[in-house]
Amino acid sequence: MNSRRRFLRRSALSALALSGVRPALASVRSAFSSPAPGGPVVISTWNHGVPANSAAWEILNKGGRSLDAVEAGVRVPEGDPTVSTVGYGGWPDRDGHVTLDACIMDEQDRCGSVAFLEGFKHPISIARRVMEKTPHVMLVGEGARQFALEEGFPEENLLTADAEKAWKEWLKDAKYKPVINIENHDTISMLALDKNGKMSGACTTSGMSWKMHGRVGDSPIIGAGLFVDNEVGGACATGVGEAVIRIVGSHMVVELMRQGNSPQQACQAAVERIIKKYPDFRDIQVGFLAMNMKGEYGAYAIHPGFNYAVKNQKVDNQLIDAKSKL
Repeated sequence: MNSRRRFLRRSALSALALSGVRPALASVRSAFSSPAPGGPVVISTWNHGVPANSAAWEILNKGGRSLDAVEAGVRVPEGDPTVSTVGYGGWPDRDGHVTLDACIMDEQDRCGSVAFLEGFKHPISIARRVMEKTPHVMLVGEGARQFALEEGFPEENLLTADAEKAWKEWLKDAKYKPVINIENHDTISMLALDKNGKMSGACTTSGMSWKMHGRVGDSPIIGAGLFVDNEVGGACATGVGEAVIRIVGSHMVVELMRQGNSPQQACQAAVERIIKKYPDFRDIQVGFLAMNMKGEYGAYAIHPGFNYAVKNQKVDNQLIDAKSKL
Protein backbone atom coordinates (compact mmCIF):
# COMPACT_ATOMS: atom_id res chain seq x y z
CA MET A 1 0.00 0.00 0.00
CA ASN A 2 2.82 2.40 0.90
CA SER A 3 4.53 1.68 -2.43
CA ARG A 4 1.29 2.45 -4.26
CA ARG A 5 0.96 5.80 -2.41
CA ARG A 6 4.53 6.78 -3.26
CA PHE A 7 3.92 5.86 -6.91
CA LEU A 8 0.74 7.94 -7.06
CA ARG A 9 2.44 10.91 -5.38
CA ARG A 10 5.38 10.78 -7.83
CA SER A 11 2.99 10.51 -10.73
CA ALA A 12 0.99 13.53 -9.56
CA LEU A 13 4.09 15.68 -9.08
CA SER A 14 5.40 14.62 -12.49
CA ALA A 15 2.12 15.64 -14.07
CA LEU A 16 2.28 19.05 -12.42
CA ALA A 17 5.84 19.55 -13.61
CA LEU A 18 4.93 18.64 -17.18
CA SER A 19 2.00 21.05 -17.05
CA GLY A 20 4.34 23.89 -16.07
CA VAL A 21 2.81 24.51 -12.63
CA ARG A 22 6.07 25.45 -10.93
CA PRO A 23 4.59 27.90 -8.38
CA ALA A 24 2.51 25.09 -6.89
CA LEU A 25 5.61 22.94 -6.44
CA ALA A 26 7.42 25.87 -4.84
CA SER A 27 4.54 26.27 -2.41
CA VAL A 28 4.74 22.56 -1.52
CA ARG A 29 8.47 22.91 -0.78
CA SER A 30 8.06 26.06 1.31
CA ALA A 31 5.38 24.40 3.40
CA PHE A 32 7.83 21.69 4.52
CA SER A 33 11.06 23.69 4.74
CA SER A 34 12.27 27.12 5.79
CA PRO A 35 15.26 29.13 4.62
CA ALA A 36 18.43 28.95 6.64
CA PRO A 37 18.32 31.79 9.16
CA GLY A 38 20.76 34.66 8.70
CA GLY A 39 20.57 35.76 12.30
CA PRO A 40 20.97 36.75 14.93
CA VAL A 41 21.45 40.33 13.74
CA VAL A 42 20.02 43.68 14.80
CA ILE A 43 20.12 47.02 12.97
CA SER A 44 18.77 50.40 14.03
CA THR A 45 18.79 54.05 13.03
CA TRP A 46 21.12 56.80 14.22
CA ASN A 47 23.77 56.82 16.93
CA HIS A 48 21.24 56.14 19.68
CA GLY A 49 20.86 52.81 17.92
CA VAL A 50 24.17 51.67 19.43
CA PRO A 51 22.93 51.31 23.04
CA ALA A 52 19.57 50.14 21.69
CA ASN A 53 21.30 47.35 19.76
CA SER A 54 23.21 46.30 22.87
CA ALA A 55 19.96 45.77 24.78
CA ALA A 56 18.42 43.86 21.88
CA TRP A 57 21.52 41.71 21.49
CA GLU A 58 21.31 40.50 25.09
CA ILE A 59 18.08 38.77 24.09
CA LEU A 60 19.10 37.65 20.61
CA ASN A 61 22.43 36.20 21.76
CA LYS A 62 20.62 33.97 24.25
CA GLY A 63 18.35 32.61 21.52
CA GLY A 64 15.48 34.92 22.36
CA ARG A 65 12.70 36.07 20.10
CA SER A 66 13.18 39.02 17.78
CA LEU A 67 9.96 40.66 19.03
CA ASP A 68 11.28 40.78 22.58
CA ALA A 69 14.60 42.08 21.29
CA VAL A 70 13.21 45.05 19.35
CA GLU A 71 10.95 46.09 22.22
CA ALA A 72 13.82 45.96 24.73
CA GLY A 73 16.13 47.71 22.31
CA VAL A 74 14.08 50.79 21.54
CA ARG A 75 13.04 51.18 25.18
CA VAL A 76 16.61 52.34 25.84
CA PRO A 77 16.40 55.65 23.94
CA GLU A 78 12.75 55.98 24.98
CA GLY A 79 13.88 56.19 28.59
CA ASP A 80 16.98 58.32 28.00
CA PRO A 81 16.35 62.00 28.90
CA THR A 82 19.36 63.07 26.82
CA VAL A 83 17.75 61.85 23.57
CA SER A 84 15.69 64.81 22.40
CA THR A 85 13.83 62.99 19.63
CA VAL A 86 12.47 59.86 21.37
CA GLY A 87 10.31 59.30 24.45
CA TYR A 88 11.33 60.86 27.76
CA GLY A 89 13.38 63.95 26.91
CA GLY A 90 11.73 64.39 23.53
CA TRP A 91 11.26 68.00 22.49
CA PRO A 92 7.63 69.15 22.58
CA ASP A 93 5.23 70.42 19.97
CA ARG A 94 4.64 74.15 19.51
CA ASP A 95 2.17 74.15 22.41
CA GLY A 96 4.64 72.56 24.82
CA HIS A 97 3.24 69.02 24.79
CA VAL A 98 5.48 65.96 24.41
CA THR A 99 3.41 63.60 22.24
CA LEU A 100 4.72 60.18 21.28
CA ASP A 101 4.15 57.72 18.43
CA ALA A 102 5.26 54.08 18.14
CA CYS A 103 4.56 50.83 16.33
CA ILE A 104 5.75 47.23 16.47
CA MET A 105 5.40 44.27 14.09
CA ASP A 106 6.30 40.60 14.51
CA GLU A 107 7.08 37.60 12.31
CA GLN A 108 3.41 36.62 12.10
CA ASP A 109 2.35 39.92 10.46
CA ARG A 110 0.76 41.02 13.73
CA CYS A 111 1.19 44.70 14.52
CA GLY A 112 0.27 47.32 17.08
CA SER A 113 0.54 51.08 17.23
CA VAL A 114 -0.11 54.15 19.36
CA ALA A 115 -0.11 57.78 18.23
CA PHE A 116 -0.51 61.25 19.73
CA LEU A 117 0.07 59.73 23.17
CA GLU A 118 1.04 61.90 26.14
CA GLY A 119 2.39 60.98 29.56
CA PHE A 120 3.93 57.52 29.06
CA LYS A 121 7.65 56.90 28.80
CA HIS A 122 7.51 53.66 26.79
CA PRO A 123 4.95 53.87 23.97
CA ILE A 124 6.55 50.86 22.24
CA SER A 125 5.39 48.58 25.08
CA ILE A 126 1.90 50.04 24.90
CA ALA A 127 1.90 49.42 21.13
CA ARG A 128 2.80 45.79 21.79
CA ARG A 129 -0.13 45.48 24.21
CA VAL A 130 -2.42 46.90 21.53
CA MET A 131 -1.16 44.16 19.21
CA GLU A 132 -1.49 41.35 21.72
CA LYS A 133 -4.57 42.30 23.75
CA THR A 134 -6.95 44.12 21.40
CA PRO A 135 -8.57 43.39 18.02
CA HIS A 136 -7.14 46.67 16.70
CA VAL A 137 -3.87 47.87 15.21
CA MET A 138 -3.81 51.53 16.31
CA LEU A 139 -5.03 53.53 19.29
CA VAL A 140 -4.56 57.29 19.46
CA GLY A 141 -4.81 60.23 21.84
CA GLU A 142 -7.13 59.90 24.79
CA GLY A 143 -8.13 56.37 23.79
CA ALA A 144 -4.50 55.25 23.83
CA ARG A 145 -4.04 56.95 27.20
CA GLN A 146 -7.06 55.19 28.67
CA PHE A 147 -5.83 51.83 27.41
CA ALA A 148 -2.34 52.43 28.82
CA LEU A 149 -3.75 53.25 32.25
CA GLU A 150 -5.97 50.15 32.18
CA GLU A 151 -2.89 48.08 31.39
CA GLY A 152 -1.05 49.48 34.39
CA PHE A 153 1.47 51.74 32.68
CA PRO A 154 2.51 54.65 34.93
CA GLU A 155 1.58 58.15 33.77
CA GLU A 156 4.23 60.85 34.21
CA ASN A 157 5.38 64.22 32.95
CA LEU A 158 7.81 63.73 30.06
CA LEU A 159 8.80 67.37 29.56
CA THR A 160 12.33 67.59 30.94
CA ALA A 161 13.96 70.83 32.03
CA ASP A 162 16.24 70.81 28.97
CA ALA A 163 13.33 70.24 26.59
CA GLU A 164 11.28 73.00 28.22
CA LYS A 165 14.22 75.39 27.97
CA ALA A 166 14.68 74.60 24.26
CA TRP A 167 10.95 75.11 23.64
CA LYS A 168 10.90 78.49 25.38
CA GLU A 169 13.93 79.56 23.37
CA TRP A 170 12.15 78.55 20.16
CA LEU A 171 9.08 80.53 21.19
CA LYS A 172 11.06 83.77 20.92
CA ASP A 173 10.89 83.53 17.12
CA ALA A 174 8.36 80.69 16.72
CA LYS A 175 9.26 79.97 13.11
CA TYR A 176 9.26 76.36 12.09
CA LYS A 177 11.69 75.14 9.47
CA PRO A 178 13.07 71.61 9.73
CA VAL A 179 16.84 71.43 10.11
CA ILE A 180 18.30 68.55 8.14
CA ASN A 181 19.80 65.79 10.33
CA ILE A 182 18.96 67.68 13.53
CA GLU A 183 15.22 68.04 14.02
CA ASN A 184 14.53 65.42 11.36
CA HIS A 185 16.28 62.39 12.83
CA ASP A 186 13.26 62.00 15.02
CA THR A 187 13.05 58.21 15.12
CA ILE A 188 14.65 55.11 16.55
CA SER A 189 13.71 52.33 14.14
CA MET A 190 14.97 48.79 14.64
CA LEU A 191 14.87 45.47 12.79
CA ALA A 192 16.01 42.20 14.36
CA LEU A 193 16.43 38.69 12.97
CA ASP A 194 16.70 35.93 15.56
CA LYS A 195 18.51 32.59 15.34
CA ASN A 196 15.30 30.88 14.22
CA GLY A 197 15.04 33.10 11.14
CA LYS A 198 12.17 35.22 12.49
CA MET A 199 12.17 38.99 11.99
CA SER A 200 10.42 41.73 13.96
CA GLY A 201 10.60 45.51 13.90
CA ALA A 202 9.90 48.52 16.11
CA CYS A 203 9.71 52.27 15.60
CA THR A 204 9.25 54.98 18.24
CA THR A 205 9.54 58.77 18.28
CA SER A 206 8.52 62.06 19.83
CA GLY A 207 8.08 63.38 16.30
CA MET A 208 9.27 66.63 14.85
CA SER A 209 10.17 69.31 17.35
CA TRP A 210 7.70 72.23 17.42
CA LYS A 211 5.16 70.35 15.28
CA MET A 212 1.51 71.40 15.27
CA HIS A 213 -0.38 69.92 18.19
CA GLY A 214 -1.98 66.71 16.96
CA ARG A 215 0.48 66.06 14.13
CA VAL A 216 1.33 62.40 13.52
CA GLY A 217 4.09 61.34 11.15
CA ASP A 218 5.01 58.04 9.56
CA SER A 219 6.49 56.34 12.63
CA PRO A 220 3.32 54.70 14.01
CA ILE A 221 1.89 53.84 10.59
CA ILE A 222 2.44 50.24 9.48
CA GLY A 223 3.73 50.27 5.92
CA ALA A 224 5.08 53.81 6.16
CA GLY A 225 7.49 54.01 9.11
CA LEU A 226 7.85 50.22 9.48
CA PHE A 227 6.98 47.03 7.63
CA VAL A 228 8.03 43.40 8.13
CA ASP A 229 7.27 40.39 5.95
CA ASN A 230 8.99 37.15 6.97
CA GLU A 231 8.96 35.87 3.40
CA VAL A 232 11.15 38.79 2.36
CA GLY A 233 12.51 40.97 5.17
CA GLY A 234 11.81 44.29 6.80
CA ALA A 235 12.30 48.01 6.35
CA CYS A 236 11.97 51.16 8.43
CA ALA A 237 12.22 54.88 7.85
CA THR A 238 13.45 58.07 9.46
CA GLY A 239 13.17 61.76 8.58
CA VAL A 240 10.20 63.80 7.44
CA GLY A 241 7.23 61.49 7.89
CA GLU A 242 4.93 63.34 5.50
CA ALA A 243 7.22 62.42 2.60
CA VAL A 244 7.46 58.79 3.72
CA ILE A 245 3.69 58.45 4.05
CA ARG A 246 3.16 59.71 0.50
CA ILE A 247 4.92 56.67 -0.96
CA VAL A 248 4.12 54.16 1.85
CA GLY A 249 7.89 53.95 2.05
CA SER A 250 8.76 50.92 4.18
CA HIS A 251 6.24 48.72 2.42
CA MET A 252 7.68 49.86 -0.90
CA VAL A 253 11.18 48.87 0.19
CA VAL A 254 10.03 45.39 1.20
CA GLU A 255 8.16 44.89 -2.06
CA LEU A 256 11.24 45.97 -4.01
CA MET A 257 13.24 43.33 -2.12
CA ARG A 258 10.53 40.80 -2.99
CA GLN A 259 11.20 41.59 -6.64
CA GLY A 260 14.86 40.65 -6.20
CA ASN A 261 16.50 43.92 -5.19
CA SER A 262 19.07 43.94 -2.43
CA PRO A 263 18.25 45.92 0.73
CA GLN A 264 20.60 48.66 -0.45
CA GLN A 265 19.03 48.85 -3.91
CA ALA A 266 15.51 48.86 -2.48
CA CYS A 267 16.26 51.72 -0.08
CA GLN A 268 17.82 53.76 -2.86
CA ALA A 269 14.83 53.21 -5.16
CA ALA A 270 12.44 54.39 -2.44
CA VAL A 271 14.48 57.57 -1.84
CA GLU A 272 14.54 58.25 -5.57
CA ARG A 273 10.75 57.88 -5.64
CA ILE A 274 10.45 60.57 -2.96
CA ILE A 275 12.82 62.83 -4.89
CA LYS A 276 10.69 62.37 -8.00
CA LYS A 277 7.43 63.18 -6.22
CA TYR A 278 8.53 65.76 -3.62
CA PRO A 279 9.48 69.12 -5.23
CA ASP A 280 11.19 70.43 -2.09
CA PHE A 281 13.24 67.30 -1.42
CA ARG A 282 16.45 69.30 -0.98
CA ASP A 283 14.98 70.90 2.14
CA ILE A 284 14.23 67.63 3.95
CA GLN A 285 15.92 64.45 5.03
CA VAL A 286 14.49 60.95 4.57
CA GLY A 287 16.37 57.72 5.09
CA PHE A 288 15.45 54.06 4.78
CA LEU A 289 17.03 51.05 6.48
CA ALA A 290 16.29 47.47 5.40
CA MET A 291 17.26 43.87 6.01
CA ASN A 292 16.37 40.67 4.17
CA MET A 293 15.89 37.19 5.60
CA LYS A 294 19.52 36.31 4.90
CA GLY A 295 20.58 38.98 7.34
CA GLU A 296 21.85 41.27 4.58
CA TYR A 297 21.21 44.96 5.22
CA GLY A 298 21.46 48.33 3.53
CA ALA A 299 20.43 51.96 3.85
CA TYR A 300 20.06 55.09 1.75
CA ALA A 301 19.10 58.72 2.37
CA ILE A 302 18.49 61.98 0.54
CA HIS A 303 21.30 63.87 2.31
CA PRO A 304 24.58 62.74 3.87
CA GLY A 305 24.56 62.41 7.63
CA PHE A 306 22.17 59.50 8.15
CA ASN A 307 23.85 56.61 9.96
CA TYR A 308 22.77 53.29 11.40
CA ALA A 309 24.08 50.75 13.90
CA VAL A 310 24.66 47.05 13.19
CA LYS A 311 25.38 44.19 15.56
CA ASN A 312 25.75 40.50 14.73
CA GLN A 313 28.27 37.71 15.33
CA LYS A 314 30.83 39.40 13.07
CA VAL A 315 30.07 43.11 13.48
CA ASP A 316 30.30 44.51 17.00
CA ASN A 317 27.77 47.33 17.05
CA GLN A 318 29.33 49.29 14.24
CA LEU A 319 27.95 52.71 13.29
CA ILE A 320 27.77 52.98 9.49
CA ASP A 321 27.23 56.10 7.37
CA ALA A 322 24.47 55.47 4.85
CA LYS A 323 24.96 56.33 1.21
CA SER A 324 22.94 59.30 -0.02
CA LYS A 325 21.64 60.93 -3.18
CA LEU A 326 23.04 64.43 -2.59
